[in-house]
Amino acid sequence: MKKRYEALLVLNSQGKEDSVHDIVDRLESELKKEGAEIEQVQKMDKRQFSYAAGALDAGFYVNFVFQADPQLITKLRSKFKLDPEVYLQNYQRLWEKKEKPAKKIAKAK
Repeated sequence: MKKRYEALLVLNSQGKEDSVHDIVDRLESELKKEGAEIEQVQKMDKRQFSYAAGALDAGFYVNFVFQADPQLITKLRSKFKLDPEVYLQNYQRLWEKKEKPAKKIAKAK
C-alpha cells in the first residue's frame, strides 16, 4: 500500500549553479523510475548554511512530495547517499488529514 512522503534534498551545487535544474530533473526521473508517484516538486533556491560544513557553505534545496511503498524509502536513501550531487536528504511521512463531520446546528423553536 502506497503512502505519502516528503523528501527534502539539499544539493551540492558548488560550481554547478547553471545545471541545478538538470540535476533536479534527473532526481525526479530516478524517483519515478523506482516507482514513486510524484505529486509536487518545490525548487526552493540556494540557501546559506548556519554552520559551514567543510568547504561547502550553501546548498540548493528541493522538496519532493510523492506516494510510494514504505520499503522504497530505504532504497532511495542508499541510492542518493552514493550520489555526489546530493549533500543531505531527509524523508518524512505525510499523514492523511481526516475530515471531521460537519457540526449539526440546533434549530430554534
